[in-house]
Amino acid sequence: MTQRIFTCLLLLLTLNLAAQDYAQYEVSAANPYGLPNPEAPEQVKDFAPMIGKCNCKSEARNPDGSWAEAIDMVWTFKYIMNGMGVQDETVKEDGKHSGSIRQYHADSARWYVHWYGSASPTTVLSTWEGNRTTEKDKIVLYRDQKAPNGMDGYFRLTFYDFTEGGYKWIGEWTDKAENIVYPTWKITCDRKEE
Repeated sequence: MTQRIFTCLLLLLTLNLAAQDYAQYEVSAANPYGLPNPEAPEQVKDFAPMIGKCNCKSEARNPDGSWAEAIDMVWTFKYIMNGMGVQDETVKEDGKHSGSIRQYHADSARWYVHWYGSASPTTVLSTWEGNRTTEKDKIVLYRDQKAPNGMDGYFRLTFYDFTEGGYKWIGEWTDKAENIVYPTWKITCDRKEE
């Protein structure tokens, strides 16, 4: 009987260690925002400056073109899928929360960002694609979007001005040549003390 108990305990210990090894890059008490998996493409670290929580100010354009009063929000980024991807979540004081799942595809050498929001539930997620630029240290993502007058263009999202204290983000409509640029949303984030 003692041998059987010992064998069962050994088996449970082995399964527990295997399960921990399988998810060693997941969110945990030791790593509350997860870790990048060394088996993931190197680009999974592109979002490293945003990993963690930031207190942010979100400003959007009013229909008349003026900027609305800033809304407070907390923006949290973490590694997911055992460190193979990145997820973010916003919690806004106006109750319009949102988030994204970010995956880098080595075959196309691009990030694909799938966005969802509480104010606009949908059966198909909006998708942006793009990369981190080396010359200006920005992450730039695009999605096709027509202007109100029907002109073809993009909705361009840019993360920039990365510091230890935070980062900035801007959403802009641009024409296809990116000669016409119209900012519609901007966010400034400061690192939140844990």
